[in-house]
Amino acid sequence: MRTDLLDSIKYTSEGRLADDILRSCVHCGFCNATCPTYQLLGDENEGPRGRIYLIKQLLEGAEVSSSTRDHLDRCLICRNCETTCPSGVKYSQLLEIGKKFIGKTVDRSFKEQFVRDALLNTLPYRRRFKLFLTAGRFFLPLVPPTLRSKIPARMVAGKWAKGSHQRRMLILDGCVQPTLSPDINSATSRVLDKLGITLVNIKKAGCCGAVSQHLNREKDALAMMRRNIKAWWPEIEAGAEAIVTTASGCGLMIKEYGDYLKDDEQYAEKARQISALCKDLSEVILAEDYATLLAKKPKKISWHPPCTLQHGQKITGVVEKILKDCGYQLNPIKDSHLCCGSAGTYSIFQPELATQLGNNKVTHLEADQPELIVTANIGCQTHLQERTKTSVKHWVHLLLES
Repeated sequence: MRTDLLDSIKYTSEGRLADDILRSCVHCGFCNATCPTYQLLGDENEGPRGRIYLIKQLLEGAEVSSSTRDHLDRCLICRNCETTCPSGVKYSQLLEIGKKFIGKTVDRSFKEQFVRDALLNTLPYRRRFKLFLTAGRFFLPLVPPTLRSKIPARMVAGKWAKGSHQRRMLILDGCVQPTLSPDINSATSRVLDKLGITLVNIKKAGCCGAVSQHLNREKDALAMMRRNIKAWWPEIEAGAEAIVTTASGCGLMIKEYGDYLKDDEQYAEKARQISALCKDLSEVILAEDYATLLAKKPKKISWHPPCTLQHGQKITGVVEKILKDCGYQLNPIKDSHLCCGSAGTYSIFQPELATQLGNNKVTHLEADQPELIVTANIGCQTHLQERTKTSVKHWVHLLLES
């Protein structure tokens, strides 16, 4: 693809990156075949190829409007197109650049900006989010119906493993998961305890930065990354083997710290090491002898692989192997590569599309009448549970049934 970027953009680091990505696209259209929004809407501008052209026009100085911004906003950032693309186009990086520049060009309505600011000042901050969620549960009848379904019942945290082992790993607590489903990380601690690993939760670490990064609050996101690195570093120097993540969206973000902080003289090398040490829970367990985790009463289950796991981290077939080895029967799932519609804050900003995608996903997951639906990301878990009576849990809970 030929480009003619504005001089004010062309010679910046983001401009050079955008130019390289644009030039790598051969506009073949294979990406549209696996794009969830293109499949639903059938509009060229609602697929990766069309959005790439829109970003190209934006960076070349063409006139853009709120409709251009809306087309970019409707992207789920599921990265399915990156899995499909034969040319290796780094579409998600280009989209971030495009959304950043159009944010400076086209203003949002007061209502839109108010909602975005409210989420940005709540979701990444564990205590604030817990306070608002608790209030939402208390005043549930007064909460608007569109938000009421997103408020889950209170979950019991569960016991943290008491064992102490020579091998130690860190775990990201995060921001939303400790309130929505605090039982996930406590269950992880007990599973790894069975494998001879002590799991350490560093309380000073918090949100991974993904919410702020994806909503164009880049400075806040970078500050969160630096805070986490600073919190983890003493344990890393003391010999912690890995940073374990149980939310695949957070795991993807941490694995990209090295890219986001590559120009930071103080944090670049530490960020690179942190990214290298970050492991999804499935990667950790696969590397161990997990024969002790065989299920006593295996269930018939449906597994939903989050986009951030299969398309972002490129981890496919690993959770499935572990669960099958432990005795579980996994149902075949139609269109398992497609997004469920959660996508961070997407279900709040794009409720109609998110509902369609979620309903389609649940239909496929329930086709063979599973006893349980399991996934690996808190966003997917809550989004799916909204629309099914079948229990939706994190897959780590199955490993406690040995």
